[in-house]
Amino acid sequence: MRLLTHNMLSSNIKGVVNGFPLKIEVVKVVEKEVDFNIDFLKNMFHKVEWKALAEASRTMGYTELPENVDAAMLDSDDFLHKFHHALLELHLEEGALVCPETGRKFPVQKGIPNMLLHEDEV
Repeated sequence: MRLLTHNMLSSNIKGVVNGFPLKIEVVKVVEKEVDFNIDFLKNMFHKVEWKALAEASRTMGYTELPENVDAAMLDSDDFLHKFHHALLELHLEEGALVCPETGRKFPVQKGIPNMLLHEDEV
């Protein structure tokens, strides 16, 4: 599961008010090379919740993203490569996503998050 995907997921358990961002429990992280696309990155920059992305990348062992960003940083090749790596090339292969409000764990196996809810959570 890429951090791009993580940045768009939230807990939809009945009664949960704040289900974003899901915390990450890491068992295994893999890096998969992806073609570098500046236009895609510049478009996604404005859609990504930066604080959640930076925290998730640190949890997965990648500490190169800055805490705070602004659109002017999109002119930096160095920044764009770091953003690209964190957003698209880091994959949570095994682990769990944890609801910040309830602590409910959603397993991630073979890179696929299982976000299915139990009957009592719907």
